[in-house]
Amino acid sequence: MESVSHENRKFSPPAAFAENALISSMEEYAFLYEKSIEDPEAFWAEAAEDLHWFKKWDSVLDASGAPFYKWFSGARTNVCYNCVDRHLDGPNRNKAAIIWEGEPGETRVLTYQDVHREVCKFANGLKQIGIKKGDRVAIYLPMVPELALALLACARIGAVHTVIFAGFSAESIRDRVNDCGAKCVITADGGWRRGRVLPLKSIVDEALEGAETVTDVVIVKRAHGEPFPCHVKEGRDHWYHRLVQEQPIDCPCEEMEAEDMLFLLYTSGTTGKPKGIIHTTAGYMVYTQQTTKYIFDMKPEDVYWCTADVGWVTGHSYIVYGPMQCAATQIVYEGAPDTPNEGRFWDIIEKYRATIFYTAPTAIRAFMKWGDQWPEKYNLSSLRLLGTVGEPINPEAWMWYHKVIGGEKCPIVDTWWQTETGGHMLTPMPGATPTKPGCATVPFFGVEPAILTDDGKEVAAGILAIKQPWPGMLRGIYGDEQRFKDTYWCKWGGQYYFPGDGARRDEDGYIWILGRVDDVVNVSGHRIGTAELESVFVEHQDVAESAVVGVSHEIKGQGLIAFVTVIKGRSHDDQLSKELVAMIDKRIGKFARPERILFSSDLPKTRSGKIMRRLLRDIAEGKELGNTTTLADPSVVEELRRQYEES
Repeated sequence: MESVSHENRKFSPPAAFAENALISSMEEYAFLYEKSIEDPEAFWAEAAEDLHWFKKWDSVLDASGAPFYKWFSGARTNVCYNCVDRHLDGPNRNKAAIIWEGEPGETRVLTYQDVHREVCKFANGLKQIGIKKGDRVAIYLPMVPELALALLACARIGAVHTVIFAGFSAESIRDRVNDCGAKCVITADGGWRRGRVLPLKSIVDEALEGAETVTDVVIVKRAHGEPFPCHVKEGRDHWYHRLVQEQPIDCPCEEMEAEDMLFLLYTSGTTGKPKGIIHTTAGYMVYTQQTTKYIFDMKPEDVYWCTADVGWVTGHSYIVYGPMQCAATQIVYEGAPDTPNEGRFWDIIEKYRATIFYTAPTAIRAFMKWGDQWPEKYNLSSLRLLGTVGEPINPEAWMWYHKVIGGEKCPIVDTWWQTETGGHMLTPMPGATPTKPGCATVPFFGVEPAILTDDGKEVAAGILAIKQPWPGMLRGIYGDEQRFKDTYWCKWGGQYYFPGDGARRDEDGYIWILGRVDDVVNVSGHRIGTAELESVFVEHQDVAESAVVGVSHEIKGQGLIAFVTVIKGRSHDDQLSKELVAMIDKRIGKFARPERILFSSDLPKTRSGKIMRRLLRDIAEGKELGNTTTLADPSVVEELRRQYEES
């Protein structure tokens, strides 16, 4: 795969940040990194000493059943204990753990002592309705405090949670509940999104019409006063507030074996049957604590805000488990970033004096599209560190984030990882790594990346591979060992983990993610990552977002189709098309010119904000559209198809 990026800007960590950082130089990073690769067992054993263990491990890494690796075999611990109980003996017991704001504007603050009390009551309530260690509990809640409490309550008693984003359809819930055999569903009467109420309980009722394993449903009352209209089924459904109100305020933690299952999290299911990714207790716990500690340079006085939903892995690892193990104070917000207006996020940052802000490139591009006037109305000077997650960020969005939100004083950690990896894999160290816009830079401790050809030769640009196991790694796909091996260990003789992304290594040894291997196109013999073409388009001052897909071409093998959205208030016409083509000619070459450029008001995205390029390929090739249940707004696809057919 050839490199078509020419990004060479480099930004060193601000001196004021570096001098107080946990890792303040690349020499210090290199020393620890080398130690983590040469003797991973000693490195991770030392890291694990940060946490509480009922019983220490007999071995750190057991590779005898590879690729079914085991970490901290023989140990017993509890993730909820390390997130909550461990903080109760000192001043952190009275420290704010969660600062919650609902979309309509109400607020709640829970200290670590409050969290402990509420989690114990929730856990006792679950035990009362018969939930025990190993039972699967599906959670379909809005971003209310009870969502984090539900995860922690399950972890406390050893129940396996599977969170389903509160935006998925009844069919998607049913698929996941049936696949894992969930015994209980925790939901709410409703949730707020863009000023309207989503009828979550009604959706669950529809889903459970075809689910035979569910015996109990717990309903959180999101409304104040009367609940949103919802049916309560006698003998199955329980109001949360009634279930927990008389429960004891203490619940002993289950002593969990290191490889006991902590949670299942289903991938989006954009193609085929959704995959239930298995994460277990000890390795995931250690890895999320260490990545949070170092990548966010977490300090006791920080106010941290990750804007993800707990329905996705980012919310598991970097809202619930990682930050709470580090005794963080964090903001949790329920609603949309543009409700009641496009200044909502900046208002929250100003109000609570947030110091760390972690969001997705798709959100950053939306902020750009809405205009600088929104963040400029607010005081964002409390921010000291920014982060991005979810997909590669194009350089121009990175620069906007750096200048407009960070005031050119905040390091940006551009984190690459996956549901399957459990935590950050490639990322700058904020106090040490000189960053490049759009570049994931260097591996985290214990992560040994390689860039290979299909036959395993090391190259500068090719397919990303991870050469050795790490504690946060997935342990399998629920109920399907063969699919696990076929999906993630199918290349290079099964020796290396295959994440499915293309990558390149630059002259500084930094790694750039080029997008999914499926998103690499071959135009007249030139292999090009679509992410790099998209980056060229969004450099144009009028372009907000772009997505490029490859389609069959009888001469070139593949041709390129570009879907482009423009910044609010800007126009699009033939002149803009000509300017975009000229940019491709200059930055990449005439061979990479798109066959067509289609301007649209929006692009099809999943509810986690990722662009569904598969559907764009289907539109461009005139195919029947596949599964669209994961789309945030299915009408976008129909409008794009109509536009494409008429253009």
